[in-house]
Amino acid sequence: MTVLVVIPARAGSTRLPMKPLLPIAGLSLLHRTIAYARRALADLPAARLMVATDDPAIVAHAQEVDCDAVMTDTRITTGSGRALAAARLTPTLPEIVINLQGDAPFQPVGAPAALIRALAPPTTDVATPVVRLSWAALDALRDHKRTTPFSGTSCARAADGRALWFSKAIIPAIRDEERLRSAGAPCPIWRHIGIYGYRRHALEQFEATPPTELERLEGLEQLRLLELGFRIDAVEVAPAPFDISGIDTAADIARAEALIAAHGDPHA
Repeated sequence: MTVLVVIPARAGSTRLPMKPLLPIAGLSLLHRTIAYARRALADLPAARLMVATDDPAIVAHAQEVDCDAVMTDTRITTGSGRALAAARLTPTLPEIVINLQGDAPFQPVGAPAALIRALAPPTTDVATPVVRLSWAALDALRDHKRTTPFSGTSCARAADGRALWFSKAIIPAIRDEERLRSAGAPCPIWRHIGIYGYRRHALEQFEATPPTELERLEGLEQLRLLELGFRIDAVEVAPAPFDISGIDTAADIARAEALIAAHGDPHA
């Protein structure tokens, strides 16, 4: 099973131009993401790691830490599209493509390997990690959504781990929540983490299909995969030490630096 792990690193962020090169506590966002990927893939030496970008300065920055990097079309607007473009540039097309977020270096370290394991059976087309929330984490998510309702994605998951749906709303709704809490039942809400593992044929079909109406309404591209009939395994992983999903604004950088100052640097 040939595996390519791609870090999409686009230069043209509206809110943070040249975002991959911006420092967070003295280490660039891209170098942090590469460090995260190398740590996550330490026991998988056959998995190839590559940065896919649209800017030669980002290629050079990746090469400073001996990471392979390729230039992809500047017109590509999604991480999945850039990951597929990188796969097509490799001498041997990979069977499995892992799309790591280039702006999320604080994800659960076990997630990439868990996705690769989940994609070993040929019946699985796509795999993506989820974290079971505690009741306290659910309360915090609800509070967060009062001001930023489209931040944070939940996943409705079948007993066998198959993803049934994803939403920016918190799903499923919970009847008798107080009874469940008082009985010590686990919280039934799963938070989605935006790392994707694809069999290449699924990624090819996904990229060849235009966005669907439900995808546009929710702003979640994985809904297109479900509407195409692909099986997505929602793989449970342990939560990351830092509860910060991505770096999108200057405030996110400040928050990440505060977490590093308080808890130590996972990429030191």
